[in-house]
Amino acid sequence: MERQERNGFTRFAEGALPMPPCAETLGAEIIEVAGGESTVSFVATERFFNPGAVVQGGFLAAMLDDTMGLATSSVLAEGQFSATIEMKANFIRPARAGKLIGHGRVVQAGRSIVFVEASLTTADGELIATGSSSLRIVPLNAPV
Repeated sequence: MERQERNGFTRFAEGALPMPPCAETLGAEIIEVAGGESTVSFVATERFFNPGAVVQGGFLAAMLDDTMGLATSSVLAEGQFSATIEMKANFIRPARAGKLIGHGRVVQAGRSIVFVEASLTTADGELIATGSSSLRIVPLNAPV
């Protein structure tokens, strides 16, 4: 799947816009976004820890959501934005502080809904979490 034109998300990927504050909090760095796929690195810190001294699942879900949103962005046209309408996360093993890598892939893109999936691994490739999501395509400045 090829991006037809630039949209808001691709401007982040190109470095033309600063990353949103939520992505900065996660230590997000876009590695690659193209053809319905994305690779993003994140930095999990001890600030993300739950009482069990591992990364709280909500932070992992946010990383998966960012990864899937960026994969979706590569199939959107100019002036389009995607809004997550449903998301599922599976936590495979605990995540420790350090670098985590998100890999996202568009499964199916329709005119108004996009289905996408992602995985989150350690820098060494150990699977931490997986996710799937449905996103609604809306005009960039439309209320979501």
